[in-house]
Amino acid sequence: MKIVIAGAGEVGTHLAKMLSNEDQDIILIDSDQSKLDVIDANYNLMTWNGSTSSFSSMHDVGISNTDLYIAVTPYETRNITSCAIAKRLGAKKTVARIDNSEFLVQDNKNILKQMGVDFLIYPENIAAQDIAVSLYHNWARYWGELHNGGLVLIGVKLHDNSPLIDCKLKDLPVSTHDFHVAAIKRKSTTIIPNGNDEIMRDDIVYFITTPPYIQEVRELCGKKKRIIKKAMIIGGSRIAQRFAKLYGEEFHIKIIDNNKENCEMMATELPDCEIVYADALDIEVLRENNIYQYDAFLALTSSSETNILLCLTAKEFGVPKTIADVENLQFLSQAENLNIGTTINKKLCASSHIFKILLDADENNSKFLALADAEVAEILVKSKAKITKAPVKDLKLPFGMTLAALVRGDEIQLIGGNTHIQEGDFVVVFCLSGTIHKIEKWFN
Repeated sequence: MKIVIAGAGEVGTHLAKMLSNEDQDIILIDSDQSKLDVIDANYNLMTWNGSTSSFSSMHDVGISNTDLYIAVTPYETRNITSCAIAKRLGAKKTVARIDNSEFLVQDNKNILKQMGVDFLIYPENIAAQDIAVSLYHNWARYWGELHNGGLVLIGVKLHDNSPLIDCKLKDLPVSTHDFHVAAIKRKSTTIIPNGNDEIMRDDIVYFITTPPYIQEVRELCGKKKRIIKKAMIIGGSRIAQRFAKLYGEEFHIKIIDNNKENCEMMATELPDCEIVYADALDIEVLRENNIYQYDAFLALTSSSETNILLCLTAKEFGVPKTIADVENLQFLSQAENLNIGTTINKKLCASSHIFKILLDADENNSKFLALADAEVAEILVKSKAKITKAPVKDLKLPFGMTLAALVRGDEIQLIGGNTHIQEGDFVVVFCLSGTIHKIEKWFN
């Protein structure tokens, strides 16, 4: 698949790096050569110095035979214009990053569709929705739904109160196969486990299960479900404002920000929220605002380091659910190892949703990014595929992958060693980043 990415900013660069591991034909365009130089020599992709709104640049990169054009510059009007040009010149599908919620209204989306923009990516909106999911399922570090909610991927950090600690996967204290351990994150390493792998204290374990067995997974993890009613947000960022607009009626929200003009604007724009002008890095400010009475604490300032420290402070005050916006990818693994609760990353949120748009030629396969260094794919099994030759236990599958579940007609089932995959099945595969192209060969 040929993919052209317009814009070598944070989202575009991260997406290009992720896709460069997927054995795709990637071209990254930007008018700033210095941004391109940073990744040109280290990744399996082509860079092109040119304007993202230039007809000549579009022709130079061969836009007429491009399968997916992704415009993710910081300027939404430029992205929309760029997509319109790319579509008119022959790009099959286009994606534009936007910063205006007005474009998400269906009538407005239809107008943009007519202009040539097939899909819209609003990173702050996606991050706000992910925060809400984290609050609804507050006992989990990660929550993702597959196949319209029929399968659920849950990431949970385990402590001493879990009966799974020090158990090998083949010896788990369960009598039925109601969940599948898809991966284990141990410090900075992601493990695709087999039966002899052991679950250890402070591991983040990723389970694939079906909705009826979610409670069983929660109890095995030693977690309690809480109802979140009150949320304190530090930092009046665009993510914070978007979350407040979407969920201000569901939660009692207090936003503390140290920018007076921003506070005045939010007081007008967010009438359902309590806005406080103060510096939350001052512990006394947190005390005066009764931090210990809140169910959730969201650190959404522009500084990853500040957000991590604030969540650690909130934990000391006894706040049960904390969420930190960690935009610096270098800090992400370290942050997940600390006791700061859930981390969100706008670049990963946007990349994850763009991955969902990466469809194979038959448009039956969809992929999305689950972790910084692992992926989930839902793959259709083709006629005479290698994966159908024997039960799973007898297949010599590649290292770094696990077959978690399958969808056969209207039936959803978890995959065990005796499962025999058939043509037409949709199989959910969990794999290390960069190995998906090797795995797809088993299904074609």
